[in-house]
Amino acid sequence: MSEVKEPYRKLIITLSVAIPLVVALLFGVKIDGYDFSFLPPIYASINGITALLLLVALWAVKNKKLRLHEWLMKTCLGLSAAFLAMYVAYHMTSESTSFGGEGTVKYLYFFILITHILLSIAVVPMVLFTLSRALAGNFEKHKALAKFTFPIWLYVAITGVVVYLMISPYYQ
Repeated sequence: MSEVKEPYRKLIITLSVAIPLVVALLFGVKIDGYDFSFLPPIYASINGITALLLLVALWAVKNKKLRLHEWLMKTCLGLSAAFLAMYVAYHMTSESTSFGGEGTVKYLYFFILITHILLSIAVVPMVLFTLSRALAGNFEKHKALAKFTFPIWLYVAITGVVVYLMISPYYQ
């Protein structure tokens, strides 16, 4: 089995740095005249679907349904890309919503939000390296990394829904 190809490594590192930077920069860009206020429940649903498909993909690989596993994982990648595009479009056209809860629930919200954001950044290279190992046919290393990637990606998908549910009462 071969190692991750050097071009993949460079591409993955470039994307892993570029994606969070571009998202952060785009947050500073505001475009008037568009109403994407309908997007948050859609991209939260995409997170929920991603979480469910990740669980089904885990079941599939444990039951040696490798084609199904591959299809589900590629679908999760596509859903994650769609989520990111919608998330950025919403934030480029809408003002940020402040969480209105107080006390313990506010601390809980910010803990979930901050861990969600930090892990969503960390999971990008993890997912891409895990994918590249599968594409290279290096399934032992794919499996070894997937043991770490899977729970983090699942956490990010689930907490995306939780963050939406917690902040949705405060959308205008």
